[in-house]
Parts: sequence; C-alpha cells; structure tokens
Amino acid sequence: MIPVDTLDDLDKPEPPSKSQKKRDMTALQDLGQQLVELPADRLAKLEMPDALRIALRDAQRFTKNEARRRQMQYIGKLMRSIDPAPFQAAIDALAGISAIENAKQHRLERLRSQLMEDEAAALAEIAATHAGADLQHLRQLRRNALKERELAKPPRAFREIFRILRELDETGEETGSPSEEN
Repeated sequence: MIPVDTLDDLDKPEPPSKSQKKRDMTALQDLGQQLVELPADRLAKLEMPDALRIALRDAQRFTKNEARRRQMQYIGKLMRSIDPAPFQAAIDALAGISAIENAKQHRLERLRSQLMEDEAAALAEIAATHAGADLQHLRQLRRNALKERELAKPPRAFREIFRILRELDETGEETGSPSEEN
C-alpha cells in the first residue's frame, strides 16, 4: 500500500531542473542581446519598464567585453520579471519572420500595384481607409514611377510610393483605423 503523502507528491508538477533554469536564463539574455542590437527608434516603440530601457541603452554604449557581459546578465535578470513574448514578436517582425508582417507587406505591395494599374480605384481605397493621405502627392509619384519605368530608370518613385503607403498604414494602426480588417 502507498502512503497518502506519496500520492500527494505525485499530483504536484516537478520544479524545473537547474539545467532548465540555466537554459531559460540564457534564452532571456539572448533575447536581451537582440534587443540591444535593435535601432533606437524601434526600441523606443516597445513598451517596457524604465529600468530595462536604461539597461539596454547602457549595454549599447559599453565597449569592454566584461562590462557588456555583466550588463547582459543584468538585462537577463530584469527580463525574468516581465513577459518576453512582446519583445520576441517585435524582433520577429523586424526580421521578417512574422506571418502578420509578411501579410501586411504583401497587402501594401498589392495596393501599390493597384495604384500603378488603376489610379482612381486605388486612390479611392486609400482615401477611404486613410483620411489624411496626400492623394495629390501619390498621383505625382505614380506619374513619376510610370515615367521611370518607361525610360528604364531606377524605380525611386515606385519605392517612395511603398514608403508612403507603409507610413499611412502604421499611423492608421496607431489611431485604430479599420485598415487591418481587409
């Protein structure tokens, strides 16, 4: 017969092993390293505690290996108390791994192609989803892109159209416009 105390122990999950704890801490330090390597403007967009933001800025300016290593350990320690998922999602989005980001890029490319083929329909769609869009500037860029294509010049205006559409899409997300529902 099994003692009652032993039955209670079987129901409890085992705590993580020391090796697993070390792997988890190393993973958080690696994530911290990726955050340190992010550009300042991307880092500023992420929601994080002030202590972590300061530690990341300090790590960016440290050049000595030992100081940087200690700072990365400190960043890993700070990250243990917060959820690392939003940070990993931001890094994946920047690296192009995120399916959502890829879908967004493809949608913007389709809109740019539509603008090049059918100006009126594309501008109507842009005006409907982004009230503050400068449609006259987009028309001018479209004309320039068509002329560049005709003369076999580098597609500067074509790229500029994509940049403007991406900026409109980003500002639309921040204000909560329905541009993502498509």
